[in-house]
Amino acid sequence: MPKIKTNRGAAKRFKKTGSGKIVYSKSHSSHILTKKSRKRKRSLRKSRLVDKTNVKALKSLLPNH
Repeated sequence: MPKIKTNRGAAKRFKKTGSGKIVYSKSHSSHILTKKSRKRKRSLRKSRLVDKTNVKALKSLLPNH
């Protein structure tokens, strides 16, 4: 059987933590920041955990990570 290829788009957006959870960074933080509040921009810096309903799909996209 052939090896399963990693989805390169997903590999650039998601990372696995040491415990095996999947982490991603929030969108909307790169430009047009003048109209966004200080609180909103500060919260965009933080990374978030992927919801458990999406973990199974992401593990198939990232088989070797």
